[in-house]
This record gives sequence, structure tokens and C-alpha cells, in this order.
Amino acid sequence: MKECTKFIFTLKAVDHKRQPLVLMREVLAHLNNPQDKLRVIHVAGSNGKGSTVNALREMLQHAGYKVGAFTSPHLERVNERITINGVQISDEQFLYYFNQVAEIIEEQYNGDFPSFFEVVTLIMFQYFADREVDLALIETGLGGRLDATNVVTPLLAIITTISLEHTAFLGDTFAKVAAEKAGIIKDGVPVVVGVEHEEALAVIKATSEERHAPCFILGQDFKVSSISQNTDFQQFTYEREQFRMSNISLKMAGPHQISNASLAITAMLILREEGAITIADDSIRHGLRRAQWAGRFEQWTNHIILDGAHNSEGTAALIKTLEGVYPQKKYHFIYAALADKDHANSIALMDAVATSIAFTQINLPNAMDAESLAILSTNPNKRHHQEWQHTVQTVLHERHKEDIVVITGSLYFIAEVRQWLQGDGQ
Repeated sequence: MKECTKFIFTLKAVDHKRQPLVLMREVLAHLNNPQDKLRVIHVAGSNGKGSTVNALREMLQHAGYKVGAFTSPHLERVNERITINGVQISDEQFLYYFNQVAEIIEEQYNGDFPSFFEVVTLIMFQYFADREVDLALIETGLGGRLDATNVVTPLLAIITTISLEHTAFLGDTFAKVAAEKAGIIKDGVPVVVGVEHEEALAVIKATSEERHAPCFILGQDFKVSSISQNTDFQQFTYEREQFRMSNISLKMAGPHQISNASLAITAMLILREEGAITIADDSIRHGLRRAQWAGRFEQWTNHIILDGAHNSEGTAALIKTLEGVYPQKKYHFIYAALADKDHANSIALMDAVATSIAFTQINLPNAMDAESLAILSTNPNKRHHQEWQHTVQTVLHERHKEDIVVITGSLYFIAEVRQWLQGDGQ
């Protein structure tokens, strides 16, 4: 398995100049089109995909369904991306389906492999089809229109949020990014939307109308209210048409998670109304009480919070959550990120609330160096050091024990810190 993952991690999309999705469809045809055997909920968006998928999974599992979930990125091992009822695909199963793909690539394409994400997507489709999952919850990897997962016709699509990210691939305006995400909308298939940005929302609505896809928008077609937050959970009320559910408990913290939860509830109600699923209100409530997502406002002992806020929208949500859960506390941020993100805006948001901010870096070719990040900060108590373990230990040692240490930025950074903390690194 180690050799397999080492190999697939070397497969970069930029190394392949084929027409997007052509190879995916060809290889899937050789595999007897496993994607066509699945009932799919397809999820795109800049932030909130994983949290929304996890909420859906918990609801559906409680209702008795066998649920496949395909998410990214992983925090510790690639198997995390492919689960059935929360259980990761085994190494043996992963290798079996990888070999199925490898045989086709060697015989039909002279060993010219597709990208890492395409390979893992091909493994996922085979695994879910063979295991006969009742529903497959599938996240896009990047964008939507040209994403490797966009070979399905789902029961329902969800678009969570839109922010300016991966602009080299998706475009440099909200409208362009929205057009890519809206590529998952299929003819006649309902779409549930959490997007607030007007320019982006206009594109999604226009695409839905063009494809005769019923469109359900947060704040217009369904609403949340009566929000209250404490350190362990938050509560809210959900309303859509004549349906109302009060005092819903949500384990995940922050108003953005209530938005994600409302998208999941709406998806369940629509599919229930269409007769695609049978789910009781109690399963909806139970799922949201249980749902949590590693690396998203994940609270550890000693007032440590891990959050993969990898763009300015995510950072704004993180800060709003911090101020709701831990008002009147001092915040010490530790930040490391990749080079393709909107660092200036994220850092400005942190500067505005941080008692101190420390910049560091991770050992990846596309990591932003700590000094370059620090230059973007105006915080009077900023520092930088290229060794992240040194940085984390220093901040933990120097802060007052009641202060909050917020470790954020790239999910790859969060993954490394998480493993370190699990090994009693602090």
C-alpha cells in the first residue's frame, strides 16, 4: 500500500494534456460504468463540502441506509477519502481496485496514468458499486464542470459556497468560479444552494433555469433562525414552506455549520418528498447531533483549536465561530499555507483579532515560506519560523493557559499537527 500511495501521489493533473473527463469516461466504460449503478448526491463548493457530506451521512445512516462517502483531502491516509458508513476502504480493497485501473492504463494507454484524484475517483466508483451502497455522497475535488466526479447524474446536487480559490484553474471572478461549480447541475435534477455572493448566485440561478433544475436557495426557499451557541453544541430552528423543525442541536460549531446543516436538511426533505428515500425527522435530528468533521473547528485539550480555514471565507467563518464560542478570550494564531491561496485577506482578518500570530511552513513543494507570510501581517506580535513543531511548541509554552491557540491554514498542515498532537507532541 505504501508503494501504491507513493506512486499515485506523484500523478499531477498538470502533467496530462488530455481533454478533461475523456479519459475518465473511457476507463469507466472499460470498468462497465460503475458510476451508473450508484444513486448519488453530488456536492460542490469552496467551503463546507465535507461538513455537509458528513451531516448527510449521519442522517442517512440513522435511517438505516448503507452510505458511501467520497471526500477530500485526507488528513492522515488516503483511505479516509473513501468510506462506507464511516468505515474506511481497507488497504487490500484499495489495492485491488487500483490494480483494475492500472491494468487498463497499461494495456490501453501505454502506462500514461491520469492524475491522482482521477485514479482515486475511479477506485471509489468501483468500490461503491461492488459494495452496493444505497446512496453515494460524492464531493468534487476542484471546481465541478471538469471535475473527475462529474460523470454522474445525481438524485440531487448541492453547491455550498463560492469564494475566489484556485483562480488559475477556475477563473478570477466570482462569476467564473460559480460557472465552474454550477457545472454539476444536470437537466431536471434539483440543486440546493448555500451561496450568498450575488454575482455567483446569479450564475447558479441562470444555470438552473437553463437546465430546468429546481433550485432551492438558503435564505430564500429555506431559512434558519433562533441560533444559540455554547462551547459544546449550538441550536437553531429550520423552516421550509410548511415544514418547521425547532431546537435542532448541532455538534459542529459556528454559524457556517448551521448553513451547511440546513443544506443537508433541505436535501433530505426534497428526496423524501420525491420518494427517493424514507427518513424520519428523528433521523435528521440525530444525524446533526452526531455529525463532526476532523480539522474543522476541532477542539483539543489545553485550549487548542485546529481548523483548516484555507481561504479568506474559511478564515472569516473561523473567527466568527471563535468569537461565538470563546468571547473575551485572547487568540494566538499559528498559520501555514500553500502558495496558491488568498493569504493577504486571510491574514488581515486574523490580524484584526489576534493577540499574536506565528507563521510557519510545511514540507511540501508548493508551500508558502514562513517569512513571506509574515511580511503580509501587520500584527505587532508576529513572528515566523520555518520549523512548525518549534513554532507550535513555542506558542504553547509562552501563552497564558486560558488563552486560545488557533492552528489554521492548509489542511495538510492541520493533518501534520493532528498526528503530532495524537503522539503527545504538546
